[in-house]
Amino acid sequence: MTSAERLADGIDDFIDAVGRITAWSSFALAAVMGGNVLLRYAFHTGTVWSQELEWHLMAPICLFGMSYALRHGEHVRVDVMFARFSTRSKDFVEFLSSLILMAISLIVIWLSLSYVMQSWSIGEGSANPGGIPARYIVKSLIPIGFALMFVQAFGQAIRFYLAWRRAA
Repeated sequence: MTSAERLADGIDDFIDAVGRITAWSSFALAAVMGGNVLLRYAFHTGTVWSQELEWHLMAPICLFGMSYALRHGEHVRVDVMFARFSTRSKDFVEFLSSLILMAISLIVIWLSLSYVMQSWSIGEGSANPGGIPARYIVKSLIPIGFALMFVQAFGQAIRFYLAWRRAA
């Protein structure tokens, strides 16, 4: 096994760990939503804070889960033409796609940094009375999530490049 393959394996292991931890956010989201429904319909009450918590929990599920989905091939792909490609051609397309995804991830990180920094500098909270006060923390998940996506795309680029080279 080459050092590049060990690096790709390490990236995969890391993203799997992040995915397992993120899965608990799904459990927390279901519990919060269930609690909100119970409070609303059984007791005719509820809080803005707990309703906002639902989408605050959805953010890490989406932003961290996207790299986990990519890792396990659960992302959306158009296979109409791809299915007819040779294995070597598929590996090359996957390699190029990984490079493009890395570039897109870097662009999103770059564009989101000023947005996140502004939120931190003003201590942004909810605009709603009784809402969650630290919205800037959730906004910080944007560059972190896309950094994870970049790392996973890098790991895949390594794998598909090596597979493409071996098939030559």
